[in-house]
Amino acid sequence: MDAIHVLGGNALFGETKIQGSKNAVLPVMAAALLIKDVCVIENCPHISDVYHMQQLLGSTGCKVVRSGETLTIDARNISEDTMAGDHVTGMRSSITLLGAMLGRTGEVTMAYPGGCVIGERPIDLHLNALRRMGVAIYEEEGRFTARAKTLEGAVIRLPVSSVGATENIILAAVTAKGVTVIQNAAMEPEITTLCEFLREAGAVIEGIGGSVLMIQGGHTLHGIRFRVPADRIVAGTYLMSVLGTGGHIFLEDAPVAQMRSMIRTAEKIGAEIHVTRDGLNIIAKDYKNPIPYIKTEIYPGFPTDMQSVLMAVLSTCPGESVIEETIFEDRFRIASQLRKMGARVELKGKRQAVITGVDSLLGCEVAAEELRGGAALVAAGSMALGETVVKNCHFIERGYEDICRDYQNLGVNIFWQR
Repeated sequence: MDAIHVLGGNALFGETKIQGSKNAVLPVMAAALLIKDVCVIENCPHISDVYHMQQLLGSTGCKVVRSGETLTIDARNISEDTMAGDHVTGMRSSITLLGAMLGRTGEVTMAYPGGCVIGERPIDLHLNALRRMGVAIYEEEGRFTARAKTLEGAVIRLPVSSVGATENIILAAVTAKGVTVIQNAAMEPEITTLCEFLREAGAVIEGIGGSVLMIQGGHTLHGIRFRVPADRIVAGTYLMSVLGTGGHIFLEDAPVAQMRSMIRTAEKIGAEIHVTRDGLNIIAKDYKNPIPYIKTEIYPGFPTDMQSVLMAVLSTCPGESVIEETIFEDRFRIASQLRKMGARVELKGKRQAVITGVDSLLGCEVAAEELRGGAALVAAGSMALGETVVKNCHFIERGYEDICRDYQNLGVNIFWQR
């Protein structure tokens, strides 16, 4: 049985260390394919998405060795340009290998990528942008081949600020002929991390951290040692959890600079937060305030990946709160599961949720349907009276190294039944 058991209803006290970032490490691993050398990547989380990416890199001829939290990627010899189907369809981030393989070999065949079911995430933005760079796309049922005799720099304005499309253009542009300019580029911290990795390896990239990036292609890349930053979404999950339960926790290595919107929201709900040199110190006050209105936004706004756990917390805030989801159109799947626990959540279409606070949630059996919603159900279980059983926890393993260990460090009575 794949389930997490949580005996909730108690305040959180303690400290836990925040793992390396899922959303940062995956494109960095893809970028290592561009480098005909050995790269050492530190602070890699032990999560299933990293395992899938390891298998995909291995299927191309890369040698990937893990030792603790360190991955060594030797991409000197690439022999294949077809991505293994199961690992592609099981992980949305496999799409970043499209730009990397085009940059390295000029051709790649892959299945359409999968991952969590949280709404339509078409890859048209990726394919259209790459066509501007001279890539021909041949689509078949369930898969496609991308091919370019020569990648050419181009000025590309993204109609939507897409993280994945921005990553793919960067990866292709690094080895392209000439200069590529990306307008309306995503500004998420993971994009900054990817650019910093490539720049340290010898790429020329300007505008890092902004909405306009300029990549001068054709520079020789060399192997480096690089440390992945901590995971802002994992840190945000535990930050919100203590608001729901009460208590006092410390999050070691929390990437504070990337969490400003989460910290502001937590303070509005009723948290006393102190930033230290080593992380984040959070004291939950005796009262909780509702959030009259909040919407998810591209960075630096409130992240869509935090919307589910915020809904769980707001379910016990007195009064009415409203969440608008602007990124994905089917990300309120957790609402039906929270209702099983006694929450009052009314959906206004697929984009807005109205939460009326109740005195407490009640433990019961619930099921995860995707990664962030699954973690939010564990957070809700820590808030609830009695025992909560969260099923389908393989979703959670995609992004949380050991969610039970982390909550145990914070004083929660929790275990994983496998």
